[in-house]
Amino acid sequence: MATPADKLAQSLAALKALQDDGVAAIRARQLSRLDRERLLKNGFIREVMKGWYIPSRPDEPAGESTAWYASFWAFSAAYLTARFGKAWCLSAEQSIALHTGNWTVPRQLLVRASKGSNKPTALLHGTSVFDVRLDLPPESDVEGLEGLRVHKLPAALVQCSAGHFAARPVEMRAALAMVTEASEVLSRLLTGGHSTIAGRLAGAFRNIGRASVADEILGTMRAAGYAVSENDPFEGPSATTFGPRDTSPAVNRMHITWERMREDILQRFPPAPGLPADPIAYLRAVEDVYATDAYNSLSIEGYRVSAELIERVRSGDWNPESERDRGHRDALAARGYWQAFQKVKDSVAGIIKGESAGDVARRDHGTWYRELFAPSVAAGIVAPAELAGYRSDPVFIRRSMHVPPRAAAVRELMPAYFDHLASETEPAVRVVLGHFVFVYVHPYIDGNGRIGRFLMNAMLASGGYPWTVIPLVLRDRYMSALESASVDQDIRPFTDFLAELVERPPKEPDAR
Repeated sequence: MATPADKLAQSLAALKALQDDGVAAIRARQLSRLDRERLLKNGFIREVMKGWYIPSRPDEPAGESTAWYASFWAFSAAYLTARFGKAWCLSAEQSIALHTGNWTVPRQLLVRASKGSNKPTALLHGTSVFDVRLDLPPESDVEGLEGLRVHKLPAALVQCSAGHFAARPVEMRAALAMVTEASEVLSRLLTGGHSTIAGRLAGAFRNIGRASVADEILGTMRAAGYAVSENDPFEGPSATTFGPRDTSPAVNRMHITWERMREDILQRFPPAPGLPADPIAYLRAVEDVYATDAYNSLSIEGYRVSAELIERVRSGDWNPESERDRGHRDALAARGYWQAFQKVKDSVAGIIKGESAGDVARRDHGTWYRELFAPSVAAGIVAPAELAGYRSDPVFIRRSMHVPPRAAAVRELMPAYFDHLASETEPAVRVVLGHFVFVYVHPYIDGNGRIGRFLMNAMLASGGYPWTVIPLVLRDRYMSALESASVDQDIRPFTDFLAELVERPPKEPDAR
């Protein structure tokens, strides 16, 4: 007779077969009733709505959102296709977001469907799908994007609402910068006789520095007999202009975001004290804060560390060959942190002597990363290939609606990121955006938070600010502020958070 373990194994085999076939949204009929019940009871699947499920991890606590956010787009594609066949596409606005590399999970996914219900369908964790009964764009204006039916970019720009330009300026400017010649939108403007939209797009293109595209739209529409009045839909001028070859949406989003957030940071962050007069004393203070920094930074990431463990690592009383430390995840992480901290300290020494902070970070951050994980590689817990560099696979942030850029975009984004750090004249901006943009991109499979905090402190040194610890007791506020910056493009909560720590660091609790 089969044991309960045998039965669960059989059900897991059925689930694996679906996953091997690329099934992300599991319909009730794809599993037997007994398999569904076993998998639900043991936490291997989660119900999204009646008759629909997603894979999950049994060790995820109740209320955990990570599995859902990681599955959201694949689930939506499968669910909408099962419901509407090909008679649906995402809204023009949502299509633009995806075209520009913004895969943040929306609170409500807007969908056009010829047989839409004109009402929302509730999903998990406060998200929903709202399918609006509208005629679909011509099939020639629709394309597939990772299983999702979206407007092609020129069609989306024509169909996009006027208010969206002001509501999502980063996204819209990045989308406009992807258009290299007016013909991509002109055919649709002329076919539909869209004189008002033509005036709006002409104004928008001129706003980002594409005057030739704007002029061609106006000239062609007027030559065709349409009265067109140019109208800039953005609320102000663009701090970033784009040449004809600046078409990478991911990089352009970074440029726009950086310039847009600068003013808020400069208004809210304390002025830089200037490079320290006594570099030796500054580095001594950095060394003195090591134990506190290690405890908090590692604990934020979920490692169970103590003052005793940190001290053993620092003093050398740590041996990966010993029974006590071999394979001990927390000890390996602590050792890696100590090794990385020494390299960061060397980088800081160069910065406070006057080296370019951005150039130092560009040169040294890979070394920090390798040192962070070298002990785990040596112990066989982390594959050596993980030290090769930036990630080649998708990554998701626990409990965050922000979905980091696709792996292909990371290789475009990181050089641009370090260019910004190197050219930025204000230390305060380097501090805040140095941390935020790095974790937004999430270039590594693991360790992004720790490296992000190292980068923050290296940039603090470039302005003469003190090394600053983000305490474990403020983890929730820290993560919430990063979420506001990532999802809502509001850098103010994160700026205020870091400014308070720099000016008034909290007293640290005992790290035991």
